[in-house]
Amino acid sequence: MPLTARERARAEITAEITDLARAQLATVGAAGLSLRAVARELGMVSSAVYRYFPSRDDLLTRLIIDGYEALGAAAEEADDPTAAPAERWLTVCRAVRRWALAHPHEYALLYGSPVPGYRAPQDTVPAAIRVGVVLGRVLGDAARAGHLPAASGVVTGTISEATAEVLGGEHPALDDTVRARALLAWSSLFGTISFELFGHFTGAITDADGFFDATMRDLAELLGL
Repeated sequence: MPLTARERARAEITAEITDLARAQLATVGAAGLSLRAVARELGMVSSAVYRYFPSRDDLLTRLIIDGYEALGAAAEEADDPTAAPAERWLTVCRAVRRWALAHPHEYALLYGSPVPGYRAPQDTVPAAIRVGVVLGRVLGDAARAGHLPAASGVVTGTISEATAEVLGGEHPALDDTVRARALLAWSSLFGTISFELFGHFTGAITDADGFFDATMRDLAELLGL
């Protein structure tokens, strides 16, 4: 059903607000995000902006969800189910890194320092796990295709059922040891990107692309891909 003129106008103004807010991330950071400043940029009174986002936290939540959705889409678009498991893994990891390097301020909002006084609501979770779902799909597909070694670790019961579902689902080759390694690999992907993006590798590595690929291949080997 086509949007009404009022709905289109609201969507356009909402997009303008979020675009200006993303620009603020680059200049003042998430902690300095201000609805009043956005209103001034738009030439609106602040009370008008509050009709679209009742508080700064509501605007932050929208930016966070949008960021996770964009990052998740990049991972999903990069995944090729016909490729070998290790290459699928590496290709997805490369896509996540490319997005992060192209959107450093949005990445910092998602994986940088917490914003003082802000607590992300549950609404952000489905978007936040999209990359994990893609990586879990690679792991689960490898297990179901017989490309993952049989699980040999001790099942410890440390991984929640919801997380197990994300990390490949149920299969004899997927026990809590494998899933714990998958969580390690997932967090290592973002840790490696964060170290690069926030300058912690400066002076430590000479080939960022080569180092990243080698690290992601090591993680794939850890998982048995």
